[in-house]
Amino acid sequence: MRRPLFLRIVAALTSNDVYFQQRRDCTGRKGLSPLQKCTGAMRVLAHGTSADAQDEYLRMSETVTRDALTNFVAGVISCFGQEYLRKPNENDLARLLHVGEERGFPGMIGSIDCMHWQWKNCPSAWAGQYAGRSGKPTIILEVVASYDLWIWHAFFGTPGTCNDINVLDRSPLFDDVLSGQAPNVSYTVNGRDYNMAYYLTDGIYPSWAAFVKSITSPQLRKHKLFAKKQEAVRKDAERAFGVLQARFAFLRHPCLVWDKEMMGKVMIACIIIHNMIVEDERHTYLHYYDPSEFQNSSTEDVGHVQFSMDRVADLSRYMTNRAQLRNRETHNALKKDLIKHV
Repeated sequence: MRRPLFLRIVAALTSNDVYFQQRRDCTGRKGLSPLQKCTGAMRVLAHGTSADAQDEYLRMSETVTRDALTNFVAGVISCFGQEYLRKPNENDLARLLHVGEERGFPGMIGSIDCMHWQWKNCPSAWAGQYAGRSGKPTIILEVVASYDLWIWHAFFGTPGTCNDINVLDRSPLFDDVLSGQAPNVSYTVNGRDYNMAYYLTDGIYPSWAAFVKSITSPQLRKHKLFAKKQEAVRKDAERAFGVLQARFAFLRHPCLVWDKEMMGKVMIACIIIHNMIVEDERHTYLHYYDPSEFQNSSTEDVGHVQFSMDRVADLSRYMTNRAQLRNRETHNALKKDLIKHV
């Protein structure tokens, strides 16, 4: 990350957490500075090194480095989690729908996928429950990512024995849709009107109205073209995984943490910092869309896509919303219309 962004994080943690404030001990000597503690924590996350590796460079012991990391991830979540792990607001939704339409998928707001993180120090009693497809204990992360690799949804903690469908059943991704709190989206594809935004997925996900999958072994030319286009755009989530692990070697290597809750805090904190870097460097991207261009009111028309932020909190519609969400006929009709559209 750039230096101004790192200094912003240091300033926020220093003002909100007394641990990062420089204090004097009983002899009057000054303790470690906020920069030392934050730099030590960031080096552990970015380089994936052990806690005692910071002694020579930062003059920090193993215990102090471990405490700094614990307080650092908790402080990042507390100070920046509400802003950088938010659900899309009206401006974000307008931009996502606009970009989705330009990429050939009207109504698309991102792609969803899962990643396994190996847990090296998993307790032996839990090893069978968390043993993933590799035979080693893992924990699954589910994310929704957009074109600029911003992660809009993160759900971490499912044992590695589960597949993507099991993770989806536990995930709160569609809670707003089921409770009637999600924004209303309406768009037209191939002359047919639809009223539910969707995500691009791989073949394991169910045939719901909120998912658009590729075509297995396409034979016709139009099916091959659609599969090629869908699989190219769907890679946003996998690209986000790759960039996240490239920035934080701590997530790329098997996790040495014993506490599962601490693993979750580290993962969420890394995702928040990743989103902060995306926001800080987004203007340098080849395909840049200025967020200020999408300052919309409650109901707007973005190309051929309309959305409304007026929410109807009617719990009696829960079962109706669930049936609409899992409607296979809508899924098949949308897929056929998108094939013709592409």
